[in-house]
Amino acid sequence: MIRHGRLEDIDQLVDIEKSCFEQDRISRRSFRHLLTKGRSTVLVAEEAGNLTGYVLILFNRGTSLARLYSIAIAQSHRHSGIARKLVIAGESDAVEHNCITMRLEVRDDNLASIRLFESMGYRQFGRYLKYYEDDADAVRLEKRLIKNLPHHFTNVHYYHQTLEFTCGPASLMMAMKTLDKRIELSRQIELRLWRESTSIYMTSGHGGCGPYGLALAAHRRGFKVVVYVKDKDTTLFVDSVRSKDKKEVIRLVEEDFLKEMKSSGVQINYQSVTTNEIIAALDSGAVPVVLISSYRLYQEKFPHWVVMTGHDEHFIYFHDPYIDVEKGKTVTDSVNMPIAQQEFERMARYGKSGQRAALIIYPKVR
Repeated sequence: MIRHGRLEDIDQLVDIEKSCFEQDRISRRSFRHLLTKGRSTVLVAEEAGNLTGYVLILFNRGTSLARLYSIAIAQSHRHSGIARKLVIAGESDAVEHNCITMRLEVRDDNLASIRLFESMGYRQFGRYLKYYEDDADAVRLEKRLIKNLPHHFTNVHYYHQTLEFTCGPASLMMAMKTLDKRIELSRQIELRLWRESTSIYMTSGHGGCGPYGLALAAHRRGFKVVVYVKDKDTTLFVDSVRSKDKKEVIRLVEEDFLKEMKSSGVQINYQSVTTNEIIAALDSGAVPVVLISSYRLYQEKFPHWVVMTGHDEHFIYFHDPYIDVEKGKTVTDSVNMPIAQQEFERMARYGKSGQRAALIIYPKVR
């Protein structure tokens, strides 16, 4: 029998964990959190009152992506087909949570698990070097849980931001690398782009990057850029600070950016870019970089840049340069994140005024 895990299962779950893994074990405290408060599902296989295995599925807030975080089978029940049954049950639970994609990582030397998942329709789409505590590599696997959705993907290079305030530069780096493979990415480039693009102040701490600074940084490197901003008369991010002096600094920085953009000839469209326009840009060979509110993903109210990578009839896909390591997230959770189109429409705006902004980055001008 396969059922949802309960608090009274913790002792047996810990025993299975200890018998199956020498490192990277889930602790008793973590199991308690996952069973009561985590955005997760723990499914267990039970026989005659004893647990014979479990599967743990994690869900990402705001997205239609599920992650099979762990699966373990008691030594006495290996090769009995329980693992396959648990995976199938986990997939069904993910679909019930409105997820269309399942992802996971497996040690590259765990050939039996890799064969199992591949036999169930999972495909390899990447690798992590030195992912586990003993420096073993991990293979990244993915399965589309809902079939027959036509989709279009652009092979967008992924780069994760290394600082909490560099989502804009990291997103721009992904776009530029996708359009010009010769570009080498590094933290030095990330910080250089931030220095060129920062608004100086935004929320607390270091300043963030607005569309005008990012557009100019791309333009200086030879890329064609089209900027969309909803409101011509509103200074971007000015509501993120309370001090009048800081507001004035943000206004002056934006004014300076706009003067340079006017002289450079970068196109600005003062209108809300639609999802269909973003899709059309992606299909034409451009890479859209879109401003969203992070609240629907991370429950924190700050502006955040992401890179659109694909679409289908119901979903938008994007690379998120931010990886929430503190909550156990990895690159697997941030690459080609599926977002329902209606959810994306709500997400792609920021602040009380519902400001919208996007950059469409085209190949270098010859």
